[in-house]
Amino acid sequence: MSVISVLDKSVSELIAAGEVIERPSSVIKELVENSIDAGAKHITVEIKNGGTAFMRIVDDGCGMAAEDVPTAFLRHATSKVSRKADLDTILTLGFRGEALASVAAVAKVTVLTKRREDALGTKYEIAGTESTPPEECGCPDGTTLIVKDLFFNVPARRKFMKRDVAEGNAVSQIIQKIAISHPEIAFRFIRDNKPEFCSDGSGELLAAVYAVYGKDFARDLIPVDYEENGVSVKGYTVKPLYARNSRSFQNFFVNSRYVHSKACSVALESAYENMVMTGKFPACVLFLGMEPHMLDVNIHPAKAEVRFSDEKLVINAIYFAVRNAMLAAGLIYEFQIPRREWYGSAPQPAYEQTPLVQETTPEPEQPAPAAPAPVVQDSAPAVSTPEFSAPAPAPVQKRETLPAAAMPFPLPEMPAPVAPAPVSPPAEQPPAPVPEPVPRKEPNPFPDVKVVGELFANYLLAQSGDTFIIIDKHAAHERVIFERLRRENCRQYRQMLLMPCKVLLTLEECAAMAENTELLERLGFSFDLSEKPYVTATAAPVFFERLELDGIIEEIARNLSLGKVNPQSHQLDDMLHELACKSAIKANDRNDISELQALAEQVCSNEDIRHCPHGRPVMFTMSKYELEKQFRRRV
Repeated sequence: MSVISVLDKSVSELIAAGEVIERPSSVIKELVENSIDAGAKHITVEIKNGGTAFMRIVDDGCGMAAEDVPTAFLRHATSKVSRKADLDTILTLGFRGEALASVAAVAKVTVLTKRREDALGTKYEIAGTESTPPEECGCPDGTTLIVKDLFFNVPARRKFMKRDVAEGNAVSQIIQKIAISHPEIAFRFIRDNKPEFCSDGSGELLAAVYAVYGKDFARDLIPVDYEENGVSVKGYTVKPLYARNSRSFQNFFVNSRYVHSKACSVALESAYENMVMTGKFPACVLFLGMEPHMLDVNIHPAKAEVRFSDEKLVINAIYFAVRNAMLAAGLIYEFQIPRREWYGSAPQPAYEQTPLVQETTPEPEQPAPAAPAPVVQDSAPAVSTPEFSAPAPAPVQKRETLPAAAMPFPLPEMPAPVAPAPVSPPAEQPPAPVPEPVPRKEPNPFPDVKVVGELFANYLLAQSGDTFIIIDKHAAHERVIFERLRRENCRQYRQMLLMPCKVLLTLEECAAMAENTELLERLGFSFDLSEKPYVTATAAPVFFERLELDGIIEEIARNLSLGKVNPQSHQLDDMLHELACKSAIKANDRNDISELQALAEQVCSNEDIRHCPHGRPVMFTMSKYELEKQFRRRV
């Protein structure tokens, strides 16, 4: 028969700490929030080994009295809540009195604290359930907390920690979010003795955003300022043209508390409906202000989520705030195709650029008329772009089937079928010997293919002997590029960029790119990773030259971050599918006959190119006999 007993305090403390402290970033979040509540104007965070070995948080807040220091490490000890009614008016980041107790339960903690009115400070050490009496010491005004050997007494939890780089990135992200939420505080972050991030504490939100995400991100923002039914929405949102490939750059702050909110994301993305491409997500830095009784901040152990008393009010406020901001900004874009300079030995496109804007007068030197003024509707801005002709794509490089040495898994040559032995002659004649099979390659089933035209600006028409061939040029080119990428022989197609392409990524994506440098080299890319969280492409395969590389680099980083050091083959194939699809010539692209001829030869000479990476057929054939039967020339 089972017996119910009360857990020992040391065990219950570990269980309670596990709900609040998951990793080093959890410790940093709780302790930095305490520093903010203490009125600090300067906060320095330092970590080593991702925070697992060492963390130090220094602030210039109000400090603690000597007699309060041991009490602060007791569970549910707090200066922010004293009665039940206070839970309905919470304006501080911390309020449950669990942070210091939880950290001390799973780490070795040293605290140095001093109030401004005191002559000396206090030093106190605690590890698990063991502590030393507080003693006087000299220290600056404020509080310094040193946390060592996280989970030293919970080895089962410690083994589930990620690598130091990943844990350090998580800490960095937490500091960045908090720095944006409190631009009036100067933050400094040091990782492994190297300064990594700092904000000036000027109180300007845009300055904090600039410090965290850089000038390129800050430049693409438009201001938001709106209030409705007691809910205010202020901050910045991104222009639709610069939407991101993930929701990583959506920042929502409720009463200056960073939160994850599905409702806020839904409202934001609804405001951008029909304005961003499928698969793209708007970025933002939005501050929601409301009375404390309108939300519940006590629904998540780490206080990372909130519940709104009226979710519809919040959704409407965000939606109309963002829509009004975009209406005020106008958002009338002049259509242009950015050109990127290339140099190297690979052939350049041999065609003339067609004009991007159709002229209204026959004179070629006459500039195009200005776009008409936009007509602003009540619900959304009218985006007016001039008509344009798509530029002719780069010619398909005419290359023979790759040599076996270039293939990671060369296919064995198929032996010729064994010729049957002739029928035995009469007994007086000996049977002829059976010849040995001679290994040989299968011949090209479509020798001397010749392109005769194009149908509907998408289907290539060709002839080979008595065979009529129809090829989907987009699907075929997509498969050609996919095969090049899959065999990882793209170094021969690599071209240096005269104007390197700089892209903002998350720290996890930067780490994944750094870990897969060799793979990216084989794929034909070169990156400069010295300015995290930015990566700069210095070289790329020549068949990407007509595209904006930003989106392609973001896709590479996102996919690699899923597979980390050694991506699974299906993950890599998914990435290559996307890259090949974006790089291939499209329907209605205008191609000259030499480009189509080169593509037809590649398709017909390579039996791997029979379906596009998505499974659609690349080509259909019809014999001359079947065609003549359709015209009743044969019966």
